[in-house]
Amino acid sequence: MRGWRLSWPTAVAIEAGLVLALALGLREQGRLWLCRCGTVRAWSGDIWSNENSQQLADPYSFTHLTHGVLFFWLLRWVWPRASMGARLVVATVIEVVWELAENSEAVINRYREATISLDYFGDTALNSGGDVAFCVLGFLFAWKVSGRVAALYVVASEAALAVLIRDGLILNVLMLVHPIEAIRRWQSGA
Repeated sequence: MRGWRLSWPTAVAIEAGLVLALALGLREQGRLWLCRCGTVRAWSGDIWSNENSQQLADPYSFTHLTHGVLFFWLLRWVWPRASMGARLVVATVIEVVWELAENSEAVINRYREATISLDYFGDTALNSGGDVAFCVLGFLFAWKVSGRVAALYVVASEAALAVLIRDGLILNVLMLVHPIEAIRRWQSGA
């Protein structure tokens, strides 16, 4: 498995199967296909609205781009002889597992207890599929640009999200794992 090779057509077919498996897994967990509001949007920019994590993309989509960049770097380091298609499939498997875990009742309840996401009730299948697509885009972005440009994206994205929505990948994981009351107050605008 050291130098596992996958052609791009095979990788794309596997990617499609992974997204389908994710959608079915989310439905099995009780998540909705689409927003219960009855509207499908490409973008929902208000993290406080009931459409956050329900539409195709939202401000948290940028954290999934960061996942893709980080997975690219990790897999390039851990598995240098694998084809890019093979690494992309592994990155997508990691992201799908992340999405399924993030949308489990235990993690949803943890978000409600420990973070500013008091009304969070899980992603729709549409939103989780969008998150996986953003992860794939982040992976492909990191593959095509220099390491410095990709690192600049990660830093700029985290900074912009902290300023614009008072959250981001680092803050989100920190508050999920080890909540800090001062950060929670700042995030809620208090």
